[in-house]
Amino acid sequence: MDQQWQEMFAAAKKVQGLRLIGNHMEVGGVAAAVLSESGKIYTGVCVDTACGLGLCAERNALMSMLTQGETRITRVLAIMSNGQNGAPCGACREFIVQLMEKDYQKVEVMLDYKQANVMTMGELTPQWWL
Repeated sequence: MDQQWQEMFAAAKKVQGLRLIGNHMEVGGVAAAVLSESGKIYTGVCVDTACGLGLCAERNALMSMLTQGETRITRVLAIMSNGQNGAPCGACREFIVQLMEKDYQKVEVMLDYKQANVMTMGELTPQWWL
């Protein structure tokens, strides 16, 4: 496992932790880290709400990156509530595709940290509509 993946995993693990905000909102069950093209790691947690107003951890991390003025990523890692890794959901994939229309296919996604199983967005999201 290379150093960047280790740092991303540690950064996501640091912000993960399920917290109840109120009767209709909880956050932090899923945490994500994205690596920008500049080498900076941005993190985010999921926001689960009633009525579909929530936000996935990956998009939360990407929005933090966009807020800081960066627009390109090279890697994505998410830690699910059970401690396992997983691929971005369809909404997160769509967000990444639209963020990097011309070369989203190169973005690396950690599928299983323990097994060092990585795929590209191009492999996970072939022949996207854009």
